[in-house]
Amino acid sequence: MDSILVRGNGALNGQIPIAGAKNTVLKLMCAALLTDEPLTLTNVPRLADIKTLSDVLESLGCEIAQLANGRVLALNATTLTSNKADYDLVRKLRASFNVLGPMLARSGEAIVSMPGGCAIGARAVDMHLDALERLGASIELKGGYVHATAPNGLKGAEIPLRFASVGATENAMTAATLAKGTTVIKNAAREPDTKALADCLIAMGAQIKGAGTDTITIQGVDALHGATQAVIPDRIEMGTFMIAPMIAGGSVELIGGRMDLIPSFAEKMQEAGAVIEETKLGLKVTNPGNGIKPVNVTTEPFPGFPTDLQAQFMAMMCFADGVSVLEETIFENRFMHAPELLRMGAHVEVHGGTATVTGVEKMTGAQVMATDLRASVSLILAGLRAEGETQVNRVYHLDRGYERIEQKLSAVGANIERVQGS
Repeated sequence: MDSILVRGNGALNGQIPIAGAKNTVLKLMCAALLTDEPLTLTNVPRLADIKTLSDVLESLGCEIAQLANGRVLALNATTLTSNKADYDLVRKLRASFNVLGPMLARSGEAIVSMPGGCAIGARAVDMHLDALERLGASIELKGGYVHATAPNGLKGAEIPLRFASVGATENAMTAATLAKGTTVIKNAAREPDTKALADCLIAMGAQIKGAGTDTITIQGVDALHGATQAVIPDRIEMGTFMIAPMIAGGSVELIGGRMDLIPSFAEKMQEAGAVIEETKLGLKVTNPGNGIKPVNVTTEPFPGFPTDLQAQFMAMMCFADGVSVLEETIFENRFMHAPELLRMGAHVEVHGGTATVTGVEKMTGAQVMATDLRASVSLILAGLRAEGETQVNRVYHLDRGYERIEQKLSAVGANIERVQGS
């Protein structure tokens, strides 16, 4: 099994290109099931999760071709050969559950395994199912599978979400595109990935208004058509690389970076002392050399502080001049990186959904283990400044969400390498 070796060796300087958004492209891929015409996606990141979801879609009859060295995906679901997404495939990637809405809307029937993914909390799917039931679907849970049927088609409805769930918003929105009548999703997720999905669906002929706000209105249409859609930049990769020069020192320009994708995070970075400038190519983040200021954060749905950047921000706060408090409100069990940071000399105390971080002058490299996708990269970030060598094991988590991270960091001066496992 591969590992990543990081040796703290000073400031980072240069440019890092930001890949297309993982959380966007996965949902756009699922949207291909809504039409019998081709959907072409550009600016696609080359990640393990793309292959996993491709396997799910191909099992349903979707044909997928990778073009332009994997940067373009051509999906063609002209004929769906199955309405069942098997456990062996879906368990590997939680986003696979978002085939449910499109399959149900197009075929009137879908059988989808309960999802898997990172072990960072229950992340129940009850809101997904409630939304589909409001649209007229009949739902049964049998043998670990969701059996959803709508033999007479779906009908528009009002869908009030008790929480601004990204997955539930997206499953409901995709299903509603082919429902008869008008659907209104209230307390909808406002994430850029959800807005990007709506933009893709509109390009395919859907009638959607309000995406990016807490109320989305969908007027159902009889059919969707093919389209070509570019994937937006990955705001989580962008935020991760914004933190890197603050920990290691230096100045890094993020090619394709956009402030509008991470407003609350950018504010917290500036509060910590980062200098952020918009450039012709993206964003430039500079550590002015005045130390890292302690900052308190609470994770919230967009436009609040992203839960997917909490672990990375904690790694930065480990070097702050004072005490920071990080409150996790989205997922339970999302402080699993804290014990690994402790192995490197961090001072972190976790009580339920709150972590108190007291900054230290130095940390020391150690053997650490990645427990989930974002935890893995937080350990790499800490290793950029730790004395000696940090070995991050079980980096298959990392490959699910970061494209060639060791190459991107090496290009700006980091001493980092991948060690091939046996």
